[in-house]
Amino acid sequence: MAPSNPGEPVRSAQKIVDVLSAQGVQYVFGVPGAKIDAVYDALLDSGPPLVVCRHEQNAAFMAGAIGRLTGIPGVVLVTSGPGTTNLATGLLTANTEQDPVVALCGAVRREDRLKRTHQSMDAAAMLRTVTKFTGEVNDPGNAAEATIGAFRAALSEPRGAAAVVLPADVLAAPTAANIPGPQPIPPLAAAPTAAVAKAAELIRAARRPALLVGIRGADPDSCLALRALVATTGLPVVETFQAAGVISRALEDNFLGRVGLFRNQPGDVVLAHADVLVTIGYDSVEYDPVLWNTDVHRTVVHVDSVPADIDNHYQPTLELRGDIAATLTSLTGQLAGLTLTGDYRSEIAAQRKALTDIDLAAAQAAPEGPALNPVAVLLRLREELDDTATITCDIGSVYIYMARHFRVYEPRRLLFSNGQQTLGVALPWAMAACLVRPGTQVVSVSGDGGFLFSAQELATATHLGLTFTHIVFRDNSYDMVGFQEVLKYDRKSGVELSDYDLVSYATAFGARGYRVTTLDEFTTTLRQALAEDGPSLIDVPVDYSRNTDLAAHLHDDPFE
Repeated sequence: MAPSNPGEPVRSAQKIVDVLSAQGVQYVFGVPGAKIDAVYDALLDSGPPLVVCRHEQNAAFMAGAIGRLTGIPGVVLVTSGPGTTNLATGLLTANTEQDPVVALCGAVRREDRLKRTHQSMDAAAMLRTVTKFTGEVNDPGNAAEATIGAFRAALSEPRGAAAVVLPADVLAAPTAANIPGPQPIPPLAAAPTAAVAKAAELIRAARRPALLVGIRGADPDSCLALRALVATTGLPVVETFQAAGVISRALEDNFLGRVGLFRNQPGDVVLAHADVLVTIGYDSVEYDPVLWNTDVHRTVVHVDSVPADIDNHYQPTLELRGDIAATLTSLTGQLAGLTLTGDYRSEIAAQRKALTDIDLAAAQAAPEGPALNPVAVLLRLREELDDTATITCDIGSVYIYMARHFRVYEPRRLLFSNGQQTLGVALPWAMAACLVRPGTQVVSVSGDGGFLFSAQELATATHLGLTFTHIVFRDNSYDMVGFQEVLKYDRKSGVELSDYDLVSYATAFGARGYRVTTLDEFTTTLRQALAEDGPSLIDVPVDYSRNTDLAAHLHDDPFE
């Protein structure tokens, strides 16, 4: 159905749905309730498809993944009181990870706003702590404009979460107010020509120039422009976790690893030795400058759509602010013919070999018991996936190994929660990937603890007929906390978990479940799972006994 007639008064709930359609929203995720049911009713007649979830937090995770994967804000639709407060972790995660999300939250009638009554609360005050913008509608004529304002806030750099509080009586009231069209954010131009020329001059004069690519460098246009720059110049590239995949297979020799958790990795060595470091779309939440920028006086060129976040360890020599893709294209033209010295190319080759050696050594380490080497499992997984696959990673010890060893060749194909390090994201993110990337491989990976944070959404996945494979790395503990406790106190507390029957759990929700005991059995089962329709779960026992040794290479307090 077409959007409502702009001259005809209709419920403001319908005007909100019209905005969703105009903004190109593909799905709405949520849990219904009486204070928001007018919007649910309007969605029956027009607007994006509705995905009813089993918990509002998971709905927010799905919406966040939609925003990250498509660039169009994901939308979550919830009721008042606990329906809204259950969004807090999901919105906080999206806001920190800079995934555009719009939350539409029901509320009690305006006359009850300040009363101690059923589900009454100051929702806007709570939401402002976990979003970059929150509006509270007090008149039906403002419903459409407030919703558009939330979309524009979510899409403005740095992107993030926005919310609109919608009292039930406002949603039911008629209005003729209308704002047609998508109202996109106007694009930026390239950074000023003189600044780009100065940056090119600094790079040409450098002995060891290098690129550190961050979250905003992974946008599709920015990634293409980055690849053209690297192909032209041969500059080495270090990725943050959120920039995973910006370097293609064709440019593999320029990839020097991923940074964020460990000390003295090849990527860290390249960053430390660079006399001119170009940061591209980098955000300090990804990798705190105090952990990598030991010389605050060295030359740093900041290329981004937002100004640098200045702190004691990040004070760029030059800022190129503008559209990242356009700026990189301009810089590439200025650097045509750049040749790295033979000595520097040899140093890069040595660090490339070190990167490979890290994988080989870790994969060959023998486990202490019957459980499997987690690196060997992940490298087998990597061998079975193609470059279109989407892999979502939960928080836990598996996150450490995925970040260190798992390689992808396209951006936004390996998803981490690197800002808030939120448990439970992997399964909902995978479900969102299935919706917007049908026909491609989708795999989510979690520990046995993190899986149960959002496992109820398996019911939603089977209901929707989604096809993906979820792998559980099982050690029956919160190991990422446990090994840090051992390092601090020589003992563990509060981290032991009971075993559970994942195969029966999967079957109860109409999915397939497998439990493997050997690496070859894992490979065979994975191939079967990837080939079958519907959700498949694989339970893999892993040996994390080497984690305390690995922690010697971690930065201090990298986790919470």
